[in-house]
Amino acid sequence: MEDPVEYEVEGVNQTQVHTEIGFTFASALRHILRQDPDVIMVGEVRDSETADIAIRAALTGHLVLSTLHTNDAPGALTRLIDMEIEPFLIASAVELIIAQRLVRRLCPKCARPAKLTREFRTECFHALGISPTEADYAVDILEPVGCEECRGLGFRGRVGLFEILRVDDSIHDLIVKKHSSREIRERALQFGMTTLQESGWSQVKLGRTSINEIMRFSHVEDQ
Repeated sequence: MEDPVEYEVEGVNQTQVHTEIGFTFASALRHILRQDPDVIMVGEVRDSETADIAIRAALTGHLVLSTLHTNDAPGALTRLIDMEIEPFLIASAVELIIAQRLVRRLCPKCARPAKLTREFRTECFHALGISPTEADYAVDILEPVGCEECRGLGFRGRVGLFEILRVDDSIHDLIVKKHSSREIRERALQFGMTTLQESGWSQVKLGRTSINEIMRFSHVEDQ
């Protein structure tokens, strides 16, 4: 179920919602469940009705994929609670949450080593929550220049940053007890979850994007 159908995918039955005639994500999901599919993709969970049907579909053996608008991975859990879904249902139905951000990819033709001041490096590491022991890598990162290949922008394409939260037993208990997303995030970090900022820093070290791109994304997160 999509709004709209942007690409036709071979082997997938796709349908576009049409809210003007009452064919919403929720009503489309009801009709699809009658066909007993193994995998369902809901373009976006926008309301409590869609969330409730999607959660119950997941609890009855279907693999349900969907999107939610939140700032990070733990925020998806509290967002579902805000939609009046019972926490014990969320804890039982949700298996994995992936937060994603897209940043610009450096042009490989013109990117050059960046000249960063000590003050700027300190500011970056503090904003990204990166350990000071990573400072040695800051001398080899790249910055955009601009050339004919990238039309003077210094960037070509996008690269994804990902924060992956697996709902294990410890996270399950926090959800049932209605703990805040901050507490869930802290517990996930204790068990090795990589943050979006850390994912961004890894892309900087690989020369795929610039430190300014990650800083720009981090400033948006703080607002």
